[in-house]
Amino acid sequence: MLELHCHTTFSDGSLTPTQLVVAALRTGVLALAITDHDTVSGWDEAFAAAANYPLEIVPGIELSTVHHDRSLHVLGFYPNPNALHGPLIERLDGRKRRAEEMVQKLAQLGYPVELPSRSEGMAPGRPHIASAMVRAGYVQSSREAFDRFLHDDGPAYVHYEKFSIVEGIDLLRSCGAVPVWAHPCLFRGGDVETVLGELVAAGLMGVEVYHPSHTLAQVKRLEKWCAEYGLLMTGGSDYHGPASDAKQGDYGSLNSLQLPLALLEPLKQAASVA
Repeated sequence: MLELHCHTTFSDGSLTPTQLVVAALRTGVLALAITDHDTVSGWDEAFAAAANYPLEIVPGIELSTVHHDRSLHVLGFYPNPNALHGPLIERLDGRKRRAEEMVQKLAQLGYPVELPSRSEGMAPGRPHIASAMVRAGYVQSSREAFDRFLHDDGPAYVHYEKFSIVEGIDLLRSCGAVPVWAHPCLFRGGDVETVLGELVAAGLMGVEVYHPSHTLAQVKRLEKWCAEYGLLMTGGSDYHGPASDAKQGDYGSLNSLQLPLALLEPLKQAASVA
């Protein structure tokens, strides 16, 4: 079974890379991608944890970009981490500034919180702020924090710093990665079919067709467009940890999609010539 979209404590997941590897083994996963937001810092721990087990670690990342003034995430598989190092430092600094601005907005609204200290290489995000609000007693759950304050265009929301999808795809391809549009049917910046054409023109190589938020009808349409454009198809549960810790209900349980390993080989082949 294949998992090509998972997060750890190096971004907004609730499990360390080692804990994620253990959970993957328990649920029958045979290939596991580590795709933290704007960081590859969790790879080494995951590789070490899986070294003596029948589990292949797929190195990846989920890059935060902006398209039509809306957040658009693009997964990158098999990037060269040395080539990514400098640009990712800039992205992490941007995520930190964004988190600090949201904390400032909350303080102005009368809800002061402190973010926990984060190790170097960890990417702060809205789930960390939501958890801080829960700890402070302002809300009962992270979901409530999102619904009331942190949702897109909410009173404490801050947009990502400008980093276009063209820049993101160029960065990934320059690092030897295979760029894949993450959960396209969650994008709120335009018609999926139209935007897909724009991304293909920018160098997109694949689409995350299989995602817990996608309906069967949406999956069928995405499969059709991938065939028309000659794009790779990937999928994953977008796993962030146990359900009680997830920031929203969009995420599935680990290995919930039961995806075949056959999806991985075309991705490897594309990475070898990228």
